[in-house]
Amino acid sequence: MIKIFISVRNRLGMTKKCIEAIKRHSKLKHFIYVYNNASNYRLPEHFEYFSKMYMDQKIDQVTFTTEHSTFNAFSKASTCNFFGLQHEQDPNKDKYLFLVIMDNDMLVTPKWDLKLRSGWEYVAKNKMKNIKVISQRPGGIKNVDPVVHEIAGGMQARIGMLGGSGLWSVRPNFFKDVGFLDLKALVKQNKRHDQLYWRKMSTATGGKPYIMGLLTKVAYHCGPLAGSICNRLTRGKNNPKWKNDGIKFAEADKKIEDMSFDEFYKSVVKDERVKRGW
Repeated sequence: MIKIFISVRNRLGMTKKCIEAIKRHSKLKHFIYVYNNASNYRLPEHFEYFSKMYMDQKIDQVTFTTEHSTFNAFSKASTCNFFGLQHEQDPNKDKYLFLVIMDNDMLVTPKWDLKLRSGWEYVAKNKMKNIKVISQRPGGIKNVDPVVHEIAGGMQARIGMLGGSGLWSVRPNFFKDVGFLDLKALVKQNKRHDQLYWRKMSTATGGKPYIMGLLTKVAYHCGPLAGSICNRLTRGKNNPKWKNDGIKFAEADKKIEDMSFDEFYKSVVKDERVKRGW
């Protein structure tokens, strides 16, 4: 079994597709923890959707936060800490195969969870204690080791550093092993969750490579289609209008919402911007 943390801010149409992909494409028993952070667009529809998902037992937790309750820090970092602290209280915390940290603009592929499980089995078999994250390449992974690792199921992987946390799978003891982020360093920030974790993982491994990237599609990053909240907030940090209206992405949200899951998935697979990216 696995736990999945999903960070959400606006982009409801994309969130629905993200969660439906998890439900359609997962093979392992999973538990979904949603953190809806300071959404300011279609808020009644957000509550309606998550109410139904909760009642249908398709998600296990949904938490709505404000800028105040995330301490005016980067909300993904704040709520990732919250998720990790809660996980550390779980009497069964060591029984999970892995944890997943993901954004709501990720669309997982069929059997994505089995691919990650194979990666972690390989890491365990080869006693690669320095690997703290398994994701996919390219995924922003740099300083890549030339060795190609042959994973069960015909997959290959390479290890390196950095890597975007659009979708990270981590060990169940990640928060105890690597630690939590200092939110004082993230006040009034709209990014830097990844950068600060890169430092912590480098420290935890003594400077060794800490991320394994599977050379297969685990998920598609749909930011080019749905719009990037972090990029918009960062570019417009001194523009109050951007902070409010600039992160609604109304046109893209409606377009994604109006498409069936199959239509959207097919369009994503074919989209050159998505294929070139993460």
